[in-house]
Amino acid sequence: MTIISIAKNINTVSDRIEIAAASVGRTGEQVRLVVVTKGHPVEISHQAIEAGAKYLGENYVEESLPKIATVEKESGVEWHMIGHIQSRKARKVCEHFDWVQSIDSIRLATRLDRFASEMGKQLPILLECNVSGEETKYGWTAWKELEWNDLADEISPILEMSHLTLRGLMTMPPFFLNPEQARPYFVRLRKLRDYLAGKFPDNDWHELSMGMSADYEVAVQEGATIVRIGTAILGKRN
Repeated sequence: MTIISIAKNINTVSDRIEIAAASVGRTGEQVRLVVVTKGHPVEISHQAIEAGAKYLGENYVEESLPKIATVEKESGVEWHMIGHIQSRKARKVCEHFDWVQSIDSIRLATRLDRFASEMGKQLPILLECNVSGEETKYGWTAWKELEWNDLADEISPILEMSHLTLRGLMTMPPFFLNPEQARPYFVRLRKLRDYLAGKFPDNDWHELSMGMSADYEVAVQEGATIVRIGTAILGKRN
């Protein structure tokens, strides 16, 4: 990959986001493009930034820290943790990331809130929701609408945590060759967001992080405000 090829891919994805958004009366400006650098070397992260990426996503703490360390704070790049977080690594996540999209337990939220308090920072977070029922997926149990009231009760303590700012929801649907098959899962997450917004109207539930390289256009049509794109921009990982 070169800076030119990455920039070309960013422009292509951005154009397709714009088209998908326009098809449902939205604009591409309403969708944040997080370039997922997971599995790529430090050099690729720098190339992505030089190509115009403003938001970078990582899944693993150990892999991400060398990349974050070499990027100047003045660059304006925003780092998003999008992978499962082990509790013992919560401090490093809080210290080095600007957003955490993968909150999947009260225990994790509590630890991040405590570390954020110690560091004097406010940490924007998303709740990772399992809307498919797949056992291999992390996230809050959210595939049965009849159980959403119980889910609301479970997550309510997070809204009271003074150093976490809950901004919305994130999900990862099953992988399909036909992206249309992912649409019901994006619809379910949007409906869950609307349900929680009704239960907790004083909280900001604006963000929906859903859609990756194989299905982001469908996700945008169903209300995604954040898409997480790796392969379509940076190519296949080694």
